[in-house]
Amino acid sequence: MKALVQRVSKASVGVRGEVVGTIGHGLVVFLGVAKDDSEEDARYLADKVTNLRIFADERGKFSLSVLDVKGDILIVSQFTLLAELPKGRRPSFTGAAPPDIAKKLYEFFVEEVRSSGLRVATGVFQEHMVVELCNDGPVTILLDSKRVARE
Repeated sequence: MKALVQRVSKASVGVRGEVVGTIGHGLVVFLGVAKDDSEEDARYLADKVTNLRIFADERGKFSLSVLDVKGDILIVSQFTLLAELPKGRRPSFTGAAPPDIAKKLYEFFVEEVRSSGLRVATGVFQEHMVVELCNDGPVTILLDSKRVARE
């Protein structure tokens, strides 16, 4: 499972011209689910995202998490994070989970993040979405549940 996390001052996501999710100061999380992912991956990344220290303290150091600053989180499914380009120029998405499995794990991830008590908005799974965001910093972090040491 991959999560592309961006610190934002505000963000929104729309479907068919209608805004379906909006947040203020916080994080946008683009989430890609791989075919070998499990609830353990989702739980691990939800904890990582909510505790990721990418907000500045009074000294300007990255010491605070979205929990510490009581920020919002916008979660958007994005299977293209699983793109592979072993050759050629057309991406392959064979590593992405099938939609039924991906949706279940995406929703599990959303619920894990919601259990933190923060305000969480989402896009609509398997829809064409338009995401608007103001990246604050810019700060963008890529997390991969398979490429990090488990604590």
